[in-house]
Amino acid sequence: MQITAAMVKELRDLTGAGMMECKKALTEVGGKTEAAIEWMRKNGLAQAEKKAGRIAAEGVISVVVNSKANVAGLIEINCETDFVARGDDFKAFVEKVSALVMDKAPANVDALSALPLEGGNTVEQVRQALVAKIGENIQVRRFTRIESSGYIGSYSHGGRIGVLVELDKANQELAKDIAMHVAASRPVCISEQDVPAEHLAKEKEILIAQASQSNKPADIIEKMVEGRIKKYLAEVTLLGQPFVKDPEQSVGKLLKAASANVKTFIRFEVGEGIEKKQQDFAEEVMAQVKAG
Repeated sequence: MQITAAMVKELRDLTGAGMMECKKALTEVGGKTEAAIEWMRKNGLAQAEKKAGRIAAEGVISVVVNSKANVAGLIEINCETDFVARGDDFKAFVEKVSALVMDKAPANVDALSALPLEGGNTVEQVRQALVAKIGENIQVRRFTRIESSGYIGSYSHGGRIGVLVELDKANQELAKDIAMHVAASRPVCISEQDVPAEHLAKEKEILIAQASQSNKPADIIEKMVEGRIKKYLAEVTLLGQPFVKDPEQSVGKLLKAASANVKTFIRFEVGEGIEKKQQDFAEEVMAQVKAG
């Protein structure tokens, strides 16, 4: 059967896939549109599985705030290259998934992936189709969604860092400033009482080992460690850190002056914790030559 340009256009409009892929799908199934869509979905699944093992450490942190409902979300969706992250297809997928997180409040990524997204297809099915179309591994990695009885501020740094901050009172400027500070200074927690015990124990062990090399008396070493622990706590806690816009005062003092408290903060950065493959240019060229 002859595959006409009109048939290819129709399938392309329905699926958003490339012209050659549409023509190939129609050829495989004898020109039947519905069968071609099914064939492409099956083929997309195969491609998605092949690419699933490839490292996806680029992507976008989506920051969404619904001020009227006092609900906000952070969503990380990854791809392999920054080029794809800037593409319209990837951005559209991120926007639709983000809206779904806000609207449906799924429990986890698996629950989110099973939700219907468009055209009767689930998030996972649309993701697989996008992998087939773009040719890169794409993953919905994580998300968080908070509903507040206070006030939620947010900050996005180029789509690569996203921060949500919840204050106990409405103060838009302060909330944004604190969110910007969190993006830049990476605090571990809000106050000294919130520092994880294992973090503190590990740091104390390191400081004791370092101080012991000074060969000073035990009581002096103890005071040295106490001083360094105090400095460490100021460095890792939000309230103890110097405020990025005014290092002469701490974030704690800034909040006290505004009679406000931070109830929680969340910070996402693209690809954090993902081990990226290191490959020099010569190796990359040789890999392409061998792939030939």
